Amino acid sequence: MLYLNYQVGARFGQLQWQLPTRVYARPLQLQPGIAMSGETLKSELDMASYRDDGVGERPGSYARKGNEFTISSRGFNDVGGLIKPHRIAVTLNDGEVATLRDRDSKAPMKVTRLDPARIGTLYGRNQEEREIVRLEEVPEKLVTGLQAVEDKDFAHHFGVDFTGVMRAIWINLKSGDRKQGASTLTQQLARSGLLGIGKEQTYTRKFKEMLYAVILEARYDKRTILETYFNQVYLGQQGNQAIHGVAAASKFWFNRNVRDLSDEQIALLIAIVRGPSWYDPRKNPERARERRDFVLEKMLQNNVLTQKEYEAAVKAPLGVTKTPEGGGGNRFPAYVELVRRQLASDYSNDDLSGAGMSVMTAMSPSAQAYAEGSVTAAIKSVAGRRRPDLDAGVVMTNVHTGEVVAVVGSKDYREAGFNRALDAKRPVGSIIKPFEYMLALAQPGRWSLATYVEDSPVSVILGNGKRWSPDNSDNRSHGSVRVIDALAQSYNQATVRIGMAVKPERVSDLMKVLAGIETGNNPSLLLGATDQSPYAMAQAYQFLASGGEIQPLRSVRGVLDRNGKALKRYDKAPAPAQEGDAIAARLVTFALQRVVSGGTARQLMNDGFGRLTPAGKTGTSNDSRDSWYAGYTGDHLAVIWMGNDQNKPTGLYGSTGAMRVWSSIFKKLPTAPLQLNQRGLDWQWVSGANSTDAGCPGAQRMPFVRGFAPPFQSCAPAPEEYPTDDPNAMPIGDDPAMPVPEGTPGNDNAWIQRGDPARQVQPVPQAPPVGQ
Repeated sequence: MLYLNYQVGARFGQLQWQLPTRVYARPLQLQPGIAMSGETLKSELDMASYRDDGVGERPGSYARKGNEFTISSRGFNDVGGLIKPHRIAVTLNDGEVATLRDRDSKAPMKVTRLDPARIGTLYGRNQEEREIVRLEEVPEKLVTGLQAVEDKDFAHHFGVDFTGVMRAIWINLKSGDRKQGASTLTQQLARSGLLGIGKEQTYTRKFKEMLYAVILEARYDKRTILETYFNQVYLGQQGNQAIHGVAAASKFWFNRNVRDLSDEQIALLIAIVRGPSWYDPRKNPERARERRDFVLEKMLQNNVLTQKEYEAAVKAPLGVTKTPEGGGGNRFPAYVELVRRQLASDYSNDDLSGAGMSVMTAMSPSAQAYAEGSVTAAIKSVAGRRRPDLDAGVVMTNVHTGEVVAVVGSKDYREAGFNRALDAKRPVGSIIKPFEYMLALAQPGRWSLATYVEDSPVSVILGNGKRWSPDNSDNRSHGSVRVIDALAQSYNQATVRIGMAVKPERVSDLMKVLAGIETGNNPSLLLGATDQSPYAMAQAYQFLASGGEIQPLRSVRGVLDRNGKALKRYDKAPAPAQEGDAIAARLVTFALQRVVSGGTARQLMNDGFGRLTPAGKTGTSNDSRDSWYAGYTGDHLAVIWMGNDQNKPTGLYGSTGAMRVWSSIFKKLPTAPLQLNQRGLDWQWVSGANSTDAGCPGAQRMPFVRGFAPPFQSCAPAPEEYPTDDPNAMPIGDDPAMPVPEGTPGNDNAWIQRGDPARQVQPVPQAPPVGQ
């Protein structure tokens, strides 16, 4: 007894549980005007373990009627503090949130956030899922119901119920087996693993368990014993993770906080105590229901439930979810790996594992699901006997913040392993081209989108004395072309001329500044002869997508301690962009929009993306070994790589491989159209080398750095030559107060009367071409 008393003091008296560190997605933010579809909102709620019960009254539930949602949030701790539970009504219309109201007060709301999905767990030495609760946080019916079923005399005995022991011995002797138990809650706690009692069914172990129980009762009060029991009791298993405690079990079985359990769920939890494997409601629902109904009857007999509550509960379904909260492990290993890497500078593995912290990330469950599904579908559609080993990597970000919202590391995205999004370094091909064009456009006195450059055979003498003479992908030269067209059509020869003018060394330096990557400065860098990962290229493209801000990509928003207090925040606002850099980035973005509307990515227009006016760039490495696409909208950037680990030719171009993944993602993902920031830009109609009239044949409207537009030259004859007697007549587009709507008939060859309210269009003879 002295030895056992020492054991209790050493183990129980200094009890400190290892609590898993939980990893959460970002909270879902809703506000009027934000892009959102009904299917995406449903997906977000389902992945955050909300239940569609048709009412939306209980915390963690929702109801949907078409595009109208009633949602009851659970409340949660975030990096900015506590978000209380609340009920909201959301109406969607035309792909966005139309109205947002408080469900109870009916008052309009400007913004709200819903508790996030759990996406992963960082366990300590013991693979135990546990969440600590105080006794007052446990529902009264669970406290009294457990005692009514498992230990009716808990409040009065001193650890052992001798009446129950004698009854169990008599039954076991009669049956010749040891099937009948008589353990009190204190005895159950003693054998729960805290005190090192074995699980074998022997009288010696039973006697030792009883001695432990007596010592526990002598040393600790009933409240301490009961609270410890509720945090220690074993209530389920998912893979290697043992579920301990009623709080963790409530989420595991019902995806609810323990305080929100219904009567029938409380009864089922008490039923599972007798044997979590035997009464597993997912595997053995009939057996579990029979035991639950027995518990409900005991609760009725002991006045824990009224007759009305009993009748309602016994008719209710088991109420367990198909899958447990968190999916029974790390559902998103590629994203969690990025989280681990970004936390490594501040926390060791020992600091994180089993520390009971909460890691609040930026992951969007819907974006992640769309990315995973798109990789699977795209690989299936293009793979076959000729491409049996295709794989892919995806990195998707929020263009406003630099937060990483989705990562797909392979086609087998649920399996931990080689993370192609972070670690697969492959030749990037033409997706590097926008950065050398940006360096040129940052010299507005020399280069603009309208500047002409020769796309003709070019030779570059390398450092070893050899000549490098790249061809275009179509094996043709295209003569004198504008800079915007050279980028939109991805002409290699014109690009090399521009790149050599700005110097490969400067391109290399720029990539190091933007993405922290080493590329070397060989001239072949200008056409993408550098091995980089999708994550590295996403970091570089974030500069363009954000409008010229250097935003370090991050997956972690903050870390909370076990009490929900913020230990560290990572969600700082990025530094404002330098104006010159931002203007050059805007010009490149306009050119990349041209890539989509009429360049190498024009298939996206056939896919229905005209409304989003996205920007993007295709990329293909030598022999079609690697297919790349980097594209962004007003809200999201995604960089995709597709290829194989053997570095063999795939027969895919950027537009036929990686771009298919991008298209599939953004067909489903709610996102805002890309609207070019106009600050610092001067829009002009250009024809040839000059600014000109809007109605001139072949004139294009392009942005220039303010103050650097080309000189104006009208394409029209002298005014007296025009067939009108009105001295106020002027060419279409000359009067800024009267812009001509797109699609005006005769727009290339017409005049309009100044001040004419009817804006009547009069045809005139063809104006001579500029320069003739």
